[in-house]
Amino acid sequence: MKITGCFIPQSIGHPGILPEFFEALAGLDLIVLNFAPMTTLNTHYQKLKAGYLFPEIARRVREFSVQNPNAKIIRLGIGDVVLPLPLSTRNAMKKAVDEMGEPTSFRGYGPEQGYDFLREAIAKHDFASRGVTIHPDEIFVSDGSKCDSGNIQEIFDIGSKIAVTDPVYPVYVDTNVMAGRTGEVSASGHYEGIIYMPSTAENNFTPALPKEKADLIYLCSPNNPTGTVMTHEDLKRWVRYAKENDSIILFDAAYHAFITNPSLPHSIYEVEGARDVAIEFRSFSKNAGFTGIRCAFTVVPKELMAKNKSGEKFGVHALWNRRHCTKFNGVSYPVQRAAEAVYSAEGKKEVDEMIRYYLNNARIIREGLASTGLKVYGGVDAPYVWVKTPQNMGSWEFFDMLLKEAHVVGTPGAGFGPSGEGYFRLSSFGFRENIEEAIQRIKSRLGTPAR
Repeated sequence: MKITGCFIPQSIGHPGILPEFFEALAGLDLIVLNFAPMTTLNTHYQKLKAGYLFPEIARRVREFSVQNPNAKIIRLGIGDVVLPLPLSTRNAMKKAVDEMGEPTSFRGYGPEQGYDFLREAIAKHDFASRGVTIHPDEIFVSDGSKCDSGNIQEIFDIGSKIAVTDPVYPVYVDTNVMAGRTGEVSASGHYEGIIYMPSTAENNFTPALPKEKADLIYLCSPNNPTGTVMTHEDLKRWVRYAKENDSIILFDAAYHAFITNPSLPHSIYEVEGARDVAIEFRSFSKNAGFTGIRCAFTVVPKELMAKNKSGEKFGVHALWNRRHCTKFNGVSYPVQRAAEAVYSAEGKKEVDEMIRYYLNNARIIREGLASTGLKVYGGVDAPYVWVKTPQNMGSWEFFDMLLKEAHVVGTPGAGFGPSGEGYFRLSSFGFRENIEEAIQRIKSRLGTPAR
């Protein structure tokens, strides 16, 4: 007797394959069939809504461009910078590249947490200059605050309850959905298991504290997408809540450099007690034009503690260090030298000029849209302008109208969460002439209110 065993792959069920397969087996006496199991996906990914916000925008713009090849589209949607890298950072990077070309100054793997020269510059210029004590070894240099704010949730228990302002930067929500911390998304756009804190014009974009206990709280100031900035009193209120509830605040300060009002805080650590309850994320992307070369950092104070399921306390700093070193090999040496140059006298001057340029763009957007009668928010201490859509139009409806009739791309507020419906975000990251032309097009489409 001839006994043969084989695996049957999933493709064997294809109509064109099945008859040939069984014909080949006809001469065997005994056949043992083992069906090869198909690899199982992470089912939590299937909870995600149709598509990440910005790829969906790109898809719609691409389709319109194909159908209208002669249309000049002005993109004020995604927050990508347009001004070139400051000269000081370019020179520093070139010098570092030359160092990499010499045996005596070549560097291979660097410290995963970042080189001391950059971490010390960050501690001195970003924090000590504002009266805040952050030690260099509490700073973790990375390739983006988007990455860090999405990855930070890995070191916390899957049962952790998260709270987000609504609207919110999509990465905060989506990465927790992927991890399995939520249920399905409801018809209203809310995920089960997430505490949503509405942030709208009705509450001056200052959400109320959660009525239930939140373990992880995502805050962003200056806010993406609303462009509003939290005050010292706002942050004190959150720090107090976190202490009372054993919560941890995940504070995204990627746009802090755009704050011009001297009374507004740049860091949550400007509030007493914040070192005990907060992690802060920052980036060189928007202030110094590093979106394409990637450099950011996360601050994890050594005082910050979290409990395991047995109630034992552990330092979050050590856990993040372990995760960071396991999954990341560090930012390249030339890029870190370029980031260090941001803090030089010349670098500071160049960065200030870039920020003023983008903030002036924001003023043009804000004033131009307000002249049409639209309600406009943000754009003063932030690079984003948040607009109430006219005549109760939906966010995507307004997006399509501007794309098709004004050839201007913005970001639908609904993409940032349910409370973003009926709003629209415009970015000031563009060349001045394009900003001015885009606003003229929108004004021509919307007209001006009757006096």
